[in-house]
Amino acid sequence: MTGLRRCRARSSGSETSVPWTRAVSWKENTVISIDDDLLVNVPKISRQELAEACEDFSNIIGSSQETVVYKGTLKDGREIAVVSLSVPVHYWNDYVELHFHKEVIEMSRPSHENVAKMVGYCKESDPFSRMLVFQYPPNGTLYEHLHDGDGWQLSWPRRMKLALAISRALRYLHTELQPPFAVAALTSSSVYLTEDFSPKIIDFERWRYLATKPGFGSLNGGSVNSVTDSRHKRFMDVQANTYAFGVILLELVSGRASVSKDTGGLVDWARKHLEHPEEFGKLVDPRLQSVNQESLGIVCNVVNLCIDLEPSRRPSMSMIAAILEEGIEASAATLLRNSSLAWAEAELAIS
Repeated sequence: MTGLRRCRARSSGSETSVPWTRAVSWKENTVISIDDDLLVNVPKISRQELAEACEDFSNIIGSSQETVVYKGTLKDGREIAVVSLSVPVHYWNDYVELHFHKEVIEMSRPSHENVAKMVGYCKESDPFSRMLVFQYPPNGTLYEHLHDGDGWQLSWPRRMKLALAISRALRYLHTELQPPFAVAALTSSSVYLTEDFSPKIIDFERWRYLATKPGFGSLNGGSVNSVTDSRHKRFMDVQANTYAFGVILLELVSGRASVSKDTGGLVDWARKHLEHPEEFGKLVDPRLQSVNQESLGIVCNVVNLCIDLEPSRRPSMSMIAAILEEGIEASAATLLRNSSLAWAEAELAIS
């Protein structure tokens, strides 16, 4: 939860209260109606079950002004991340409740091996609780492996495997899932890794927009239209995901964070090298012992496409995934043919 840990801590004077610490009156008939109509196919988990799983909500692994994230283990052994939404009390009205329900539905739609599955949700009135529950990959985030450690576990073949898997997940979200689904804040901190280094995208930042959306009011004055149109507006921003994927590729190649106090923005630093193929090697993480030059060239060319300053010129993730699949898998096959020593590492990372 690196990204969440970097968020500003809640001010002690803020009106924001953690949902389960405050009981508020509610129109239960309205909530029940929404439950029956919209949430019948999404598993509902009780607050008590989540409290037991998360050691009475003491196992905090991330927090921001908008959310608190807990790690826990369900009785069946599944590891989970529980994301609890914190909203200023005067914001939580019929409009916000309806928006919350729609977000639960949206977050439950994706079903892909490289997108973390939403296990269920919690919605109770006393104490007031609004939470989403995700499967929790236990091996930390891509950001942590690249930037908080020495990166020794992320060889070049493994980084290429990650690039392919993330591109396939985004292709699924953007083109195979209908309507399309854009990740609210795609970064290396939102890519979690399993024990075998398979990536899982988790869209925690979607909650930020619910918590900070201006103009929360009753279901009057156009608010209903805002709820209805939010899916269309949000899901059409796939070009931003394409740019963010380009940044993640740069992080995989260079081992540098997207922003550094020493070099500034990663994209600005990399552009001067990306303009000249003979300088692609200057982008490479010095911790890497070996790099396949063919796949390096392919990835750098894809980065150039992704970070185009004109969003309309950025290719779809379907096209990007196809380029990476053809190029990286072909270069991996060449590697296997030419080096029996590299075979073991490549087979482990790519199979």
